[in-house]
Amino acid sequence: MSLPHAILTALLEKPSSGLELTRRFDKSIGYFWSATHQQIYRELGKLEQAGQIRALPSAQPTRGQKKEYEVLPAGRAELASWVARPEDPRPVRDPLLLRLRAAGVVGGDGLREELERHLALHRRQLEQYREIEKRDFAPERTVTEQDALRHMVLRGGIELESFWTKWLTETLASLPAVP
Repeated sequence: MSLPHAILTALLEKPSSGLELTRRFDKSIGYFWSATHQQIYRELGKLEQAGQIRALPSAQPTRGQKKEYEVLPAGRAELASWVARPEDPRPVRDPLLLRLRAAGVVGGDGLREELERHLALHRRQLEQYREIEKRDFAPERTVTEQDALRHMVLRGGIELESFWTKWLTETLASLPAVP
């Protein structure tokens, strides 16, 4: 996935300003594809130059006003093309796993504390995802195809966080007790 495609997706869901996109990334897309404020604004400029988005006309002068962007047909076509392209899964590249492997060679001073910290972070994230699921995807709610796809992305996050909490718990339990 690339940042331009994430931005096109977000703008197709709802035309937004750069600031609104940044806030929306923090609450949704950012859970699986993060971007800084600067990266988002830089990509908005590139997408606009490429003719894939445009700033909506404003009734007021634009100086000092936030620009709100919408996706143009070329942007929708690019996103649809990207969705249809095959892409192989990416290998896991997690610094914690590499640190564990290195600790097997040089020793693991402070490793238990770091694993416990990661476990707490993953538990918090898992709880947050479950709260979002409860709030946004109640069983009695009518489900559209778009809702089902968004829910499956969230379920993927829940499953990943469940994996990490289980794996970290087992890893910590398997480490010898420190005297």
